[in-house]
Amino acid sequence: MDVDLRKLRYFVAVAEEMHFGRAATRLHIAQPVLSRQIRALEAELGVELFRRDRRGTELTAAGQQLLDDARPVLTSAEAMTRRVRAAAQGPASFAIGFMPGITVTSAVRSLRSNHPDLDVRLLRTSWHDQTEVLHDGRADVSIVRLPIDPAGLETRALFTEPRVAVVPAGHRLAGKESVRIADLAADHLLQDPDAVPEWRDIATELRSGDHQPVRPIHSVEEKLELVAGGAGIAVIPASTARFYTRTGVAAIPIEDIGPNQVALAWSSGRCTALVQEFAETAAELLPEYD
Repeated sequence: MDVDLRKLRYFVAVAEEMHFGRAATRLHIAQPVLSRQIRALEAELGVELFRRDRRGTELTAAGQQLLDDARPVLTSAEAMTRRVRAAAQGPASFAIGFMPGITVTSAVRSLRSNHPDLDVRLLRTSWHDQTEVLHDGRADVSIVRLPIDPAGLETRALFTEPRVAVVPAGHRLAGKESVRIADLAADHLLQDPDAVPEWRDIATELRSGDHQPVRPIHSVEEKLELVAGGAGIAVIPASTARFYTRTGVAAIPIEDIGPNQVALAWSSGRCTALVQEFAETAAELLPEYD
């Protein structure tokens, strides 16, 4: 049996919203149409996906399993569509994602020199989408900062660099030559704690860290603006702090924290000749932190 991708998209919208009305608005369709499509999907699969009662809507066990499986299927379908449309546009293209603070000029110049007809594109990424651009087909390779979810990806280590604490200029630690991670445990971290597990662990141990949810921050500039305004602190790679210099903040080396690891990532099963070539070039030419 073939599953209709459109029905899968409808199902994911309802599962994420947990409300047929909101899902219908998000999908720009009428709610009765959405309800019929979900019932049709349940009939095709022979299972109940949602439990609906006066208290609301919730996923069944089958529904949760379908949600787990549907998301990567839809992402792969989107990636396929992107690649097919790109192929139809003419000259071959190669898209490279890269994180802030990482300079890719030398590797990109080499690739363009070896393939004059290749349309080499650059895509700036963030902590939240540095691997998403591989799964959905926006990038062929992505220069990422670890840790990442390795599912469906292959990686090659490139280099490491130290990390620093960025604090407001008037912070009690500003001006120090270095700090220890425990010195920062009482501060509000403007990042997902999993991005800085050393801070997360010591803050939990000391019961002094602020683990309040952090709203999404979409750029380094936005993060530094929040730091300067006294909203909290951040732990970032030294090259990022050096590249995005600004008044109102101070960058301090951290003595007892491991370096940030930079790697090249690409989708498993899509290690083309160009991917292999760029991986070799990046490993040779991308500069170590100095």
